[in-house]
Amino acid sequence: MKLNDELYGEFVVEEVLEKLIYSKAVQRLKGIHQGGASYLVNERWNLTRYEHSIGVMLLIKKLGGKIEEQIAGLLHDVSHTAFSHVVDDVLNYKNEDYHEFIFKEVITKSDIPDILKDYGYNYKDILFDDSQWTILEQPLPALCADRIDYTLRDMYSYGKISMEEVSTFLQNLKVVNGRLCIRKVEAAEWFVAAYYKEVIDFFLHPLNVYGYFKLAQILRKGIEKGIITKHHFLKEDKQVIAELRDSEDEEIICLLKELKDVQVEENKTDYQIHMKKKVRLIDPDVALEEKLIPVSRISDKVKTMNDQAYEKASKGIYIKVNEVNNNEII
Repeated sequence: MKLNDELYGEFVVEEVLEKLIYSKAVQRLKGIHQGGASYLVNERWNLTRYEHSIGVMLLIKKLGGKIEEQIAGLLHDVSHTAFSHVVDDVLNYKNEDYHEFIFKEVITKSDIPDILKDYGYNYKDILFDDSQWTILEQPLPALCADRIDYTLRDMYSYGKISMEEVSTFLQNLKVVNGRLCIRKVEAAEWFVAAYYKEVIDFFLHPLNVYGYFKLAQILRKGIEKGIITKHHFLKEDKQVIAELRDSEDEEIICLLKELKDVQVEENKTDYQIHMKKKVRLIDPDVALEEKLIPVSRISDKVKTMNDQAYEKASKGIYIKVNEVNNNEII
């Protein structure tokens, strides 16, 4: 199977990966938006977990990761619910890890184990121990393929970074003793800046925060009224919206309309919404003379960016809602 990714280029992938890509579990991710509620308040914020999952797989391949790690990369998000991390708030998972909590169950009940068995792989060996895949996943503040892909993909797609910048960064990315690192301090500084455009400027964009808050409110109401249950979250975004809309519940319909044509601003003194997100700091290793050194130790620029990001994330964002057009429903 030949794949052409806008960030990483053209690849031929093995047959087992092709079968997994066309599995029901992976195809479902085409209907799960990466930003949760983002696409509901801004139709251009429309990247999906499917695009990201393919990207992570290909980045691991590009970096020399073996086939098993590529499989793990492709499948790492299959348990993400409709609306992604919005559901963590709805179900009160403060570490934003509900999809991890249900991962084994989702995998076991899917078509994935049989596909892997047909090609001589044991799904438990590959998928139930992330610690063996050091390119795919690393705890913050380290680099990993997952973190790199969603940063580059979102920020490129939304016009915040250029393809030339992406290409230059990828040329400076390498694996040393199984760990991702960056060749030059300047490239590490660039990625840290791009990452904070993602997790601070985008995740905490006033419109994004409003959409997240309002959708979480709607989903809670839907559960309270018995219109949906947590099992509905294993469907696609549009299917859950349809369940809510088709209920014809007046309160739900009114709330759904409040996701359309809203005008909001950041205002610390006059606000209706205050939201804090999980603090996500980054400090990638730089390879200097065969040693891996966190870039913050050698870059004042990175230390400053980290301090600013921590302050912003810790305080959260205060949103004033100026106007909502209630004439249309999503």
